[in-house]
Amino acid sequence: MVRKPGSNKDRLKRHARVRAKITGTAQRPRLDVFRSAKHIYAQLIDDVNGATLVSASSMDKDFDSYGGNKEAAHKVGQAIAKKATDKGITEVVFDRGGYIYHGRVKELAEGAREGGLKF
Repeated sequence: MVRKPGSNKDRLKRHARVRAKITGTAQRPRLDVFRSAKHIYAQLIDDVNGATLVSASSMDKDFDSYGGNKEAAHKVGQAIAKKATDKGITEVVFDRGGYIYHGRVKELAEGAREGGLKF
C-alpha cells in the first residue's frame, strides 16, 4: 500500500526552515500568515518579546464575506496594514508560513503592500 505523506507535515518542515532564518523585532515585526480551508489569518509578531502586536483575520466581526477566497485574503491584507500603520509600524518581515507564495498568500501580501506595509 502506498502512503502519501501529509501535506501539513511538509508545510511545517518548510515553516521551521524559514523560521530558523527570520525573526521579528518591535521595529520590524514578522507578518505571519496562516490559511485554513474557510479562513485566512495574519499577525504581526515581535519574536524578541514573544508578543503579537496586531492581528487580522477573515473571522473578525467587521468582516462580512466568505473568508476562503483571494478577495477575502486581499481584504485581510489591507486590514492588517491599516491596523499596523495606526500603531506606527511600516516595515515588516514576511513569513509565508511554509505555504507557496501563490493564490491567497500572495493576495494577502499584495493587500498589505497596498495598505502601506513595506517588505
